[in-house]
Amino acid sequence: MALSCGGVCRGASLILLFGKRPVGVKASLCTSRLAPTKHSSLWFVRHYSPSQARHGIGRSVVSSLKWANERYERFLQRRFPRFYVLYQTFMKGFRLLFQDGKEVGRITARMLSERIEHQNLPYRDMEKIRQVRRDLIKAIPLVILSVPPFANYVVFILMYLYPRQLLIRHFWTPQQLVEFQRVYHTQRAQHHWAIVKGMENTSTLVQDSRLKSRLSELCSKVKSGVHPVVSDVHAVRTLFSGPPLGINRMYADQKRHLCSLLFLTPRLPGFWIGRRLNNHALELMQLDRAIVRLGLHQLNDTELREACYVRGLNPGCLSPGQCREWLTQWLQFSTHLKGFA
Repeated sequence: MALSCGGVCRGASLILLFGKRPVGVKASLCTSRLAPTKHSSLWFVRHYSPSQARHGIGRSVVSSLKWANERYERFLQRRFPRFYVLYQTFMKGFRLLFQDGKEVGRITARMLSERIEHQNLPYRDMEKIRQVRRDLIKAIPLVILSVPPFANYVVFILMYLYPRQLLIRHFWTPQQLVEFQRVYHTQRAQHHWAIVKGMENTSTLVQDSRLKSRLSELCSKVKSGVHPVVSDVHAVRTLFSGPPLGINRMYADQKRHLCSLLFLTPRLPGFWIGRRLNNHALELMQLDRAIVRLGLHQLNDTELREACYVRGLNPGCLSPGQCREWLTQWLQFSTHLKGFA
């Protein structure tokens, strides 16, 4: 870890009382005007400031620590190059995490002072709060494990061996970020077939023959590898607001598959999973509304890929133009859902 020093004391001018008048005394030679007389109570004048002395000591300590830190980094880079890369990644991660924490604090303070509701925040502020909250939830178990004495050494080894499972994105290298996103997408893609198969089986319970036929066609199209258009999904959207495909009417197994698809833990009771799915859907809807207010063209390539990844698409093998086209279709669908105002 990088060596650091706390805040350095700041000095203040010394004020002495001379008779009834306050006189500011500076570090200088005593003149005859300040010589002791029978009317004065000033018999001694300090020729230096203790605060200034402490300030100089603080600067010296900071300089020494900075010099020692630079020597330590050069030693690691020369003798242990692989560990030096890990060290640099960790230091950068801590800086980014600290910056994100400050940014979320600033956003929260502005929400309180200006009485801004969460759904009315700009897109980048809303996304920052969402991501930091998920990062903290993932980091809490690691912090708890490091509490016992000397446990931090074991935790450091575990972080080195299992960075994807234990670390958050701040402590990943750019190569690891791409690799881990691909792994996570592969894991959630394993639930696609079960979700589509469950929808196909549930279509037999639909009473409306027209909706039943359209849902069967949609499932067959997805199973054959054809990407459905927005109108195909809009045609059956009413089935997902009530029985048999509403979140509160789904079977527990179907809810757990959806949780795995959305990076939510499926190891919860059925009623709790339903609440989490509802909250996540509302959060995505609010993010979509914020993107529309901002303008899709305002997102840079990184933000565009992250938005697609959160909504279920793997952007690793797509160009920015393809990601933008897919997200445009997503917004065309979501902006017509009930509750999107």
